[in-house]
Amino acid sequence: MNAIPEDAAAAYLRRLGVAEVPRATVAFDPGYDPATVVAHIEQSGRFMPMLKLSMATWLIADESAVQRKIAAARAHDVPVVCGGGPFEIAAAQQVLPEYLDLCAAVGMTRIEAGEGFTDLVHDPGTVLDLASARGLEVQFELGRKHDGPFDAAEAEELVEKGRRWLGAGAAQLVVEARESAAGVGLFGTDGSLDVHLADVFADAFGLATVVFEAPTKASQFAMLDHFGHDVWLTNVRLEELLRVEIYRRGLHSDSWSNERLRPAAPASPIDTTDSGRG
Repeated sequence: MNAIPEDAAAAYLRRLGVAEVPRATVAFDPGYDPATVVAHIEQSGRFMPMLKLSMATWLIADESAVQRKIAAARAHDVPVVCGGGPFEIAAAQQVLPEYLDLCAAVGMTRIEAGEGFTDLVHDPGTVLDLASARGLEVQFELGRKHDGPFDAAEAEELVEKGRRWLGAGAAQLVVEARESAAGVGLFGTDGSLDVHLADVFADAFGLATVVFEAPTKASQFAMLDHFGHDVWLTNVRLEELLRVEIYRRGLHSDSWSNERLRPAAPASPIDTTDSGRG
């Protein structure tokens, strides 16, 4: 078998009319073994703007295993962010400085702050000052985990809260969807996306600043169908990342019919003759 020339697939995709899309899918690690995470980073790291070590799994896993994951991410220029649950517990237990010390020590790039199941006593400026003093970026998660879908009034309140966090120096905002994308945030109990409320956040902050949690196939496809290939998604499991990326580029049977996603027609017809035949 002849070796495939380097970047041959990339050249073919350009010829096919596939858009060159910046990294916009945050990969989600809910506690996979390090070999799995390392392998996925090697395969798909060029699509990841970040790797999210979710929940508190990294706090109780073997430290050397966590370090393998972070080292692999760094080797492929993938920043690492930790999920917001441990932040909320640390703040509630009044050990936020110690938590941020730990995040910096293990090599996190960014922490996620939020009020998903607690009431945060620290103001945005205090959190940003504490984090930046340790070389950490901050993103803030908008929405509660147990209060059901947003309504219009709540969405507007969250927009104002998001503006306060961005004004204090937060890097991005994340819209809550948990691991179900059903009966929470922008998603109804049947898992349907409220596109009008999604637009409220997109219009307020722009698609480069607001990141939508999309943990399921249905939520991922709905977001991409509505916003097109520039939308940032997070909570996408590692093994699902490539599926999201082919959908994002119109290379999936279900995204081919969407004009926002389907590759542009080639400038000239692709030559279908087989020059290798005598």
